Amino acid sequence: MAVSTQKKIRIGDLLVQKGVISQEQLMSALQAQKASGSKIGDTLIDLGLITALDFLKLLAAQLGITYVDLANYTCRSAVVRLLPEAYARRYKAIVIEESEKDLLVGMADPTDLYAYDELSKMLKKPIRVAVVREVDMMKAVDKIYRKTEEIGSLAEELGEELSPVQTIAELPSDVALKDAPVVKLLRTVFEDAVSAGASDIHIEPDEQVLRIRQRVDGVLQEHVMQERRIAGALVSRLKLMSGLDISEKRLPQDGRFNIRVKDRNIDVRLSTMPLAHGESVVMRLLDQSGGSLNLEQIGMPAEMLRRFRAQIHNPHGMVLVTGPTGSGKTTTLYAALSELNRAERKIITAEDPVEYRLPRINQVQVQANIGLTFARVLRAALRQDPDVVMVGEMRDQETSEIGLKAAMTGHMVLSTLHTNDAVSTALRLIDMGAQGYVVASAVKAIIAQRLVRGLCRRCQKQDPLDDNQRAWLQTVLGDQLRRYRFRKGEGCPHCKQTGYTGRMAVYELLEIDADLADALRRSDSAAFSAAARRQPGYEPLALAALRFAGMGLTTVDEVMRIAGVVDENLTAYIAKRLAPQPAEPEKTRGPRREAAGRQEGEAQEEILDLTLEDVAEEGPKVDLDAFDEFLLD
Repeated sequence: MAVSTQKKIRIGDLLVQKGVISQEQLMSALQAQKASGSKIGDTLIDLGLITALDFLKLLAAQLGITYVDLANYTCRSAVVRLLPEAYARRYKAIVIEESEKDLLVGMADPTDLYAYDELSKMLKKPIRVAVVREVDMMKAVDKIYRKTEEIGSLAEELGEELSPVQTIAELPSDVALKDAPVVKLLRTVFEDAVSAGASDIHIEPDEQVLRIRQRVDGVLQEHVMQERRIAGALVSRLKLMSGLDISEKRLPQDGRFNIRVKDRNIDVRLSTMPLAHGESVVMRLLDQSGGSLNLEQIGMPAEMLRRFRAQIHNPHGMVLVTGPTGSGKTTTLYAALSELNRAERKIITAEDPVEYRLPRINQVQVQANIGLTFARVLRAALRQDPDVVMVGEMRDQETSEIGLKAAMTGHMVLSTLHTNDAVSTALRLIDMGAQGYVVASAVKAIIAQRLVRGLCRRCQKQDPLDDNQRAWLQTVLGDQLRRYRFRKGEGCPHCKQTGYTGRMAVYELLEIDADLADALRRSDSAAFSAAARRQPGYEPLALAALRFAGMGLTTVDEVMRIAGVVDENLTAYIAKRLAPQPAEPEKTRGPRREAAGRQEGEAQEEILDLTLEDVAEEGPKVDLDAFDEFLLD
């Protein structure tokens, strides 16, 4: 049903008639509208007289059309693409549904008759109009179109501009030439990456094609272009922006630059590497606009967060954060530094590179090529009267020994190690040459972490499990496997057909107590591992991830990815932690104790069943919105 155009709509009078605003408020809004030149609806929203949602619903009712909440609506990519991206952005419209007779088109401004006429001509099919929120519509357009058409057309334009005999030296070198095709292409690539929430951009020339890949939620997404010869122009432009030598193509180079994309300040760390068919470029995108995270935002469970906070607030000692590259160690360290960053504390960091710049903190960029190593920075920092020292990574024996001694002489030392779990971290320090008694005295806590992908809330369903998954779970859970119901994502436009949206952190915290310290002094790895598993608050990464899977927050595949091969000790530990407690002998229980025992058993069974029997029909029994703080978009 098209929008009625027989009489002019006076939305302000309608709002007064409905009692939403007063006549005086309407007159004030009309005066503000004359000054701003915006529409009356936008003016009323800006003045706070009505919410955008209430306004759109009222407008839809007045026009006799539907209001569609795109935030909770799954759009099909093929249907949305019936309207070219340029028209969707120009007229702020999106095709929502397709039927045999017509199309349902969502418009941010359904009263725009010119846009309605143009859309009717373009789609060549009768259209029904629905009103949608502009912000939701633009998010949907960004997710589905992803600027792929614009990137492709700009690559073609740049390819045509480069003649086969043109050299890189002939390219315009002034970075301020905003209209150059290479600049427009790079700008579009960055905008697409920021919209998709990418952490890295890879530019990789091949023999016949050029691949631009983006890492989103830890997984690379590829865009292949046939314009192979534009690779040199892209690399040269990026080198100029990073202050690198554009004539050096035989050696790797590292640089950085800042750009502003969609009102966000992005710090770009760039690395080049010579390949057989040109130079590869990888760029890490660091968003400086959102400010540093605090500890409440990193998704650490409440009880673990309380214990971690207590450890970093100690006046001295060492706290280590461990995990592979890309597991979120830097985010956790910066969150801890933000917690400790007070006027009464002096904090010095040694980093390679400095990823986020924090006020009041003395941050030092390590430069090994001039001899400014972690160890040298750490020695100098200890003469600067610090209270807290953060070392980006314990890379060698010298750095670890200086850090351990600093932790024993009145400083709080934060650092990272590349190890698989918390238990193996302290032993790794001993393997690096540190004395066991020094590690036992200096290290106070170790936290290991991984990032797992979160399930898409719009397309998840019960996971039937394949043979490999079932065999792995049988090894870990044994007979208790039957009590679990797991979920997986089918794939939808909201999650770009991956079944996942966002990532969340899984943590393992180990605090060094007397038993663990004694095992470290003796360098007894078996005793150390056994003492860790006896610690009341200790929970290995595999068990923490398994709980998330049972709650419908992630998949079994993600659990298996971070857990790897499980040994007999870990299997026995998980089985013991999840097993119901044995009931008391019947003869010792009176009626009142028996009733209490039944209630305790039911509570234990509910805790054990991370999702209950009806999860297959109703979805996981968990408020997914309560876990939004776990998602690291």
